[in-house]
Amino acid sequence: FTAYNPATGAGGTYAGSTFTSNGNGVKTITIDATNNSLSGIRDAINKANIGVTASIINDGGTSPYRLVLSSNTAGVANSLKITATGDASVSALLSQDPAGAQNLQETVTAQNTEATVNGVFVSKSSSTLTDVVQGVTLNVLKVGATTVNVAQDSSGATASVTSFVKAYNDLNKTLKDLSSYDPATKKSAVLQGDAAVRTIQSQIRGLLSHALTGGGSYKTLSELGITFQGNGSLTFDSSKLQSALSTNARDVAAVFVALGSATDSLVSYSGSTANTQPGSYSLNVSQLATQGKLAGSAAAGLTITAGVNDTLNVTVDGVNTAVTLAAKTYTTATQLAMEVQSKINGATALSSVGSSVAVQQTAGALTIVSNKYGSASNVTVGGNGAANLLGATPAATAGVDVAGTLNGSAATGLGQYLTGGSGSGATGLKIQITGGITGARGLVKFSQGYAFQLNKLVDSLSGSSGPIASMTDGVNRTIKDIGNRRDVLNRRLASLETRYRAQFTALDTLISSMNQTSTYLTQQLANLPKTSA
Repeated sequence: FTAYNPATGAGGTYAGSTFTSNGNGVKTITIDATNNSLSGIRDAINKANIGVTASIINDGGTSPYRLVLSSNTAGVANSLKITATGDASVSALLSQDPAGAQNLQETVTAQNTEATVNGVFVSKSSSTLTDVVQGVTLNVLKVGATTVNVAQDSSGATASVTSFVKAYNDLNKTLKDLSSYDPATKKSAVLQGDAAVRTIQSQIRGLLSHALTGGGSYKTLSELGITFQGNGSLTFDSSKLQSALSTNARDVAAVFVALGSATDSLVSYSGSTANTQPGSYSLNVSQLATQGKLAGSAAAGLTITAGVNDTLNVTVDGVNTAVTLAAKTYTTATQLAMEVQSKINGATALSSVGSSVAVQQTAGALTIVSNKYGSASNVTVGGNGAANLLGATPAATAGVDVAGTLNGSAATGLGQYLTGGSGSGATGLKIQITGGITGARGLVKFSQGYAFQLNKLVDSLSGSSGPIASMTDGVNRTIKDIGNRRDVLNRRLASLETRYRAQFTALDTLISSMNQTSTYLTQQLANLPKTSA
C-alpha cells in the first residue's frame, strides 16, 4: 500500500496520534509529537516491530514523498487494516479498511505462490516451499518453468567414513606404540605387556570384526570396503561404499549408527535408548492416533460485524488465545475459513508452542482441526462470534493416542508415537505411525551400527569400572603402597638414629668418666712418697 503525503510534503507536521495495525492481532503505536513528520510515522512503525515495514520513496512529482507500507507476511490470506485517531490529517492519510474506506492506494495485492509440480497444482502462502516434495526445499524466485533434479550427494558420507577409518588407525598406532618392543635397541615401550592395553585392542578389534544383527542388508564393514590389514589397521575402498550408497543409502547408515526401519510405508523409526536391543519386531496397531477437532453444527454466517460477532476465544491443545476476524461479508465459506485459520495460526500464544489448526468447510459448516495428534489434542471456541461461526451446538472431539504392541509386548502411545515398554528387547524403541489400518503392520527392524557400539565401548573402557580405571587404580595403589613403605622406612631410620645417638651419648659419658678417673689416679700416683733403694 502507498500513502500519499498531503500538499505540505514530507515536512508536513502531524499532531501526536495513534497508529493501529490489525494484522495478526491489533497493535497500537503512538507517534512522538516532536517527531511527527512523514519520517516520524515511518520510524514509529518500524520500531514497533509489528510485522509491517514502512519506507519513504520520492517519485519526482510535485508532491514527491510517499509513505509505503508493506506487510512482512506473504499470502492471499494476509491484508492490512489501519485506523488512526487523534489527528484528522493522519487519519485521512493512513486509514485503510479492506472491507470499507480505503485511503491508501494498493500497488501490490497479496497473493500466494502458485505452482504446478509434476502436474499437481500447489498454492502456498510463502515463496519457500518445504512440504511440496518430501525432503526438498524449493525457493521460488521468479515466474517460469524449470526442472528440479534431486540427486544423492555421497561426498559427505565418504568423508565421514574416511574420518572413521583414520580415527581407528590413529588409535591403533597409539596403542601399538605404547606397548611395542624394539628388538634392535632392545627397548620396551612404557606399556609393553600391559593387560589393559591388550584388553582395549582385542575388544575394539572384536567389535569391528563381528557381523551386525537386525537393521538392513549390510552386516559387515567389509561390504562397504573397510577391511583389516595384517598389522591391525583398516584400509578403505571408497568405490565399494559408493556402490552401496547408490543401492541403499539408509542401510549404509545403519552400519554405523543406531537406526531403525519399517516394512510399512506409514510407519517410521523415530528413536531408541541404550536399552533397545537390535532385532526385528512385529508391530500390531490396535488404535490409530487422531486429532482433536470442533465441528460446526450449522453453516457459518458469512457476514462478520465489528463488535457483534468478530471475536473468538480459541483454545487449541490447552493453549488459549483471542483473535478478531476482519469485519466484512465473505463471498464463500472457504474464504471465511481461510480468514479464521489465518488469524488463529497467527496468534503468538499458539505459534510459540508449535500449535496450529486447519479450518475446513463442508456445505458451509466449518470444522477446526488441531495440527497435533493424541489425547492432548483438542479445540474449543468461545466469544461473540462462536455461534455465528459454528452454530449453537458444535461437536467437540478430543484426539486419542496410538495404541499397539511390539513383538506382543504392550507399547506406550503418545500422539502418533509408539514406544516399546520395559522388559522386552524393544524397550525404548520409538516409532511413528502416520496412518493406515489397525491390526498387523509388518516388522520394525533396529540395529546398532559400529560407530554407535564403538562409542558405547569407549565409554565402558574409560568408565569407572573399565580397564583404564582399573589400571589407574592399580598404579595409584602401588604408589600409595610405596609411600607407606617409605614412611615406615623413615620411621625406622629415625628410631635407629635416636638409638645410636643415645648409645653414643652414653659412651661419651662413660669415656668422660673414665678420663676423670684416669686423671685422678695419675695425680694420686704422682703424690705417693718416693723410696730410695
